[in-house]
Amino acid sequence: MAKFNPRKKEERLRVNEAIRARELRVLGAEGENFGVLGREEALSKAEEASLDLIEISPGTLPPVAKIADYGKFLYEQKKKAKEAKSKAKKTETKNVQVKIGTGEHDLELKAKKASEWLREGHRVKFDLYLRGRAKYMDKKFLEERMSRMLKLITEEYRVAVGPKNSPKGMTAILEKK
Repeated sequence: MAKFNPRKKEERLRVNEAIRARELRVLGAEGENFGVLGREEALSKAEEASLDLIEISPGTLPPVAKIADYGKFLYEQKKKAKEAKSKAKKTETKNVQVKIGTGEHDLELKAKKASEWLREGHRVKFDLYLRGRAKYMDKKFLEERMSRMLKLITEEYRVAVGPKNSPKGMTAILEKK
């Protein structure tokens, strides 16, 4: 037997006798509007149609109920939720890591890949990785090194989190404009 989970939509829906409201705005199986009916009258209409009375909008005054097959209704709800989830755009934060001594060609390749990710709609995190004494270099020099690499990106972007110090060195996060 499944445990009751108050957060699940399916278990919050009230059906037939579980509906507590005295008056309901009732919608028919074909989408017709029966208007505001008493609970007992709405239940009898649902019983005549051999269907269930499902409270679909309990927060309104009066609550809205629909006459429908409960199993089919749940199936449609799950189908809609799954479709909405699949259409939702998923963005990731991609990582590009360079060192102070990274060659010009390698910088171009990484910038090309970053441009591609920005075009796809992802965020790009640039890490200027500093080891040892490099962590204590002049901040203006490090920022110039970071901006030199950012200039190689062909896609339009905006800097979401500006060049700032991080435990590994210096970091900037870019987003598509």
